[in-house]
Amino acid sequence: MQILFKDIRNTPLLWMLVFVPIVLVAEAVVPHSHTLLFVLAVLAIVPLAALLSHATEAVAAKTGDAVGGLLNATLGNLTELIIAITALRAGQYMLVKASIAGAIVTNAVFMLGACLLLGGLRYHVQEYNRAGARLSSGLLLMATVALLAPSAVADLDHLPQDGAVIHKLSVGISVLLIIAYALGLVFSLRTHKELFASADHGGDEEAHWPIGTAVGTLLVVTVLVALVSEIFVESVQKAAETFGMSPAFVGFIVVSLVGAAAEFAVAFAAARKNRLDMSVSIALGSASQIALFVAPALVLLSYVVGPKPMDLQFWPGAVTMVMIATVTSAFITASGRSAWFVGALMIFIYAVFALTLYVVPPAGQG
Repeated sequence: MQILFKDIRNTPLLWMLVFVPIVLVAEAVVPHSHTLLFVLAVLAIVPLAALLSHATEAVAAKTGDAVGGLLNATLGNLTELIIAITALRAGQYMLVKASIAGAIVTNAVFMLGACLLLGGLRYHVQEYNRAGARLSSGLLLMATVALLAPSAVADLDHLPQDGAVIHKLSVGISVLLIIAYALGLVFSLRTHKELFASADHGGDEEAHWPIGTAVGTLLVVTVLVALVSEIFVESVQKAAETFGMSPAFVGFIVVSLVGAAAEFAVAFAAARKNRLDMSVSIALGSASQIALFVAPALVLLSYVVGPKPMDLQFWPGAVTMVMIATVTSAFITASGRSAWFVGALMIFIYAVFALTLYVVPPAGQG
């Protein structure tokens, strides 16, 4: 704990951790001051993301970039899962589906593109292990096809209009996706783990936290990020009405960006240190994890915590964006080499998605 407190004292950015208790108290005292809660939540998430970055790097130094990236993606997606469960409980299924699709696109396009851009600005050309990228891209492509199926058959004339068939199909697909995700973990971490070994980046003389401190910090900070992100979502939904944003835009763009703040900090830092193995593992691993685990888990949980079951039928624009993001990330990572301009192009693709969704919301969304 002394090492942790010393890093907090010596890092000005971590001094902003004071906003964490402030936002929690403010949410209890002035729950209707949505603008204040929004600002405080953003100020609290930034240092939490930085602290999570330090802890994850310490774990990755002991376990390797592949496992470190998987651990960070898991903890980062736990935040998005808690946010989605909160919306699920309230019956805001458009917000849930938008956050699922948006998180996939944000991680596969924006996070990956920003990592390639930031790393490329420091290093002329960067290389990384293609095997991990191919595995995550393959899993993501399979999940995208699965997510496309309910939307593709939903409008068939011979289906009952009560949605029972779509719900059955969604439950079956959810079970298949979770099984595929489990098999992917067995493949990458047990039977063929040698294929996913990270490149040797030379001696790393940076002092890391003890593994116990790092893991404990990861768990505690992830819970705090989840709590603060939940406050953020509740406040930003009210603010969205003022700015004319639809629930689809809030979930797809705003919630996805804020929910992935912790992962951004780790992935960007790794890219700047020429550790693209870890950056790609976090970006694509997180996207595939959302599609293969978070989305189906939410469908199954909706039968327990939701006012009614949720299906996997997304609006056509969301399915199209997810498919484009999947194909783009698979194409970009096929070579195992990158430069800054590739990352810039991916960020522009994400900007096109965001602008389109803001100007032309889905039907019934304003």
